[in-house]
Amino acid sequence: MNPVQDHRRVLEPGRFSAIRTLISRQEALLSPHSTISADAVRRHNRVKEDIRTPYSRDADRIIHTRAYSRYIDKTQVFYLIENDHITHRVIHVQLVSRIARTIGRSLRLNEDLIEAIALGHDIGHIPYGHFGEACLSRLCEQYGIGKFYHNVQSVQFLDRIEDCDLTLQVLDGILCHNGEADDIRISPAPCPGWMAFDRKVQDASEGIRPLRPATPEGCVVKFADTIAYIGRDLQDAREVGMIDDSTPLPEAVTRILGATNSEIINTLIYDLLENSDTEEENFISYSRETEDALIALRRFSRRHIYDNEKLTAERQKIERMYATLFATCLEALETDDLSSRIYTDFIHPGWISRNYLNSATPAEVVRDYIAGMTDRYFARRFEECVIPRRVDQRFG
Repeated sequence: MNPVQDHRRVLEPGRFSAIRTLISRQEALLSPHSTISADAVRRHNRVKEDIRTPYSRDADRIIHTRAYSRYIDKTQVFYLIENDHITHRVIHVQLVSRIARTIGRSLRLNEDLIEAIALGHDIGHIPYGHFGEACLSRLCEQYGIGKFYHNVQSVQFLDRIEDCDLTLQVLDGILCHNGEADDIRISPAPCPGWMAFDRKVQDASEGIRPLRPATPEGCVVKFADTIAYIGRDLQDAREVGMIDDSTPLPEAVTRILGATNSEIINTLIYDLLENSDTEEENFISYSRETEDALIALRRFSRRHIYDNEKLTAERQKIERMYATLFATCLEALETDDLSSRIYTDFIHPGWISRNYLNSATPAEVVRDYIAGMTDRYFARRFEECVIPRRVDQRFG
């Protein structure tokens, strides 16, 4: 038989049994605590499953969202700095994915689930990094819709706004990815269904912590997020001249973790593999010595990078930009100004879920519109709000 013809025959609808059998055999080699395809739960199940595993399909769905496309121009830490070699969100999520899959492979966990969680975990991040998140959160409270959290917003984009019908396991991992600062050991906390997950989202919206992922794969991504940024932020800070040899790392950090991004990543991955257990007790963990060094590195980065005057000098302007843009967009909704960008670029193009538009309040729509903006788009929309429009009037 022609190999090409045989391949096509196997891939015809309803003839996936051989492939599914192969996937089952592969998953049988995973850790007993890993999350397999049979565990996957969707809210709607609108489309029949195909040759991909459910979590692989979720990764594809995330990549094809409009929210994922906007990663390309969302800065990680060093906003308002022109340098093509510093990290943007699109690079960060790829680093998290690579690191988490390396860890997951060694611990015999489900790499498809890890990849999907990693790719979607920061979709809720907004212009100008964590400071932008603080600005938007204050405005959300002012307008009566509660605080803003980027992890909750990631779920909002994927589950409600673009309505991707992702599995519970992926959405849960995305929701629980942050808040890793004080974690030395994490065990999964099972989430029995969609009602429990929706309560978990509500708890996260109210700032209730800690949030523990429902799967060991989610726990791995939670750790990988830190591993991906902690040394990379040092690398970027050196790249832009924010720190140099005159601000050396603490001795405990260099002695245990190393001094460069590659050394820090290598140390943290090996330490995690040596101290985690996915065969019997089911937990992901650092050693105490490594965790202490990591805490010291976070303190150093807070003082010399995140709170550095070179980075914070324009914050009052950014805060005013957020306030102006939020008020302008809200006014456009309240006056039905269909020429406003919130209509032409967000509400009317047709890619947003109708159920979301029918249930969201005007303030929530403004929040979600601004949260989805890239840094450059945000700046352009602010300019439109404050700079009078010039008209080219010809003399006849």
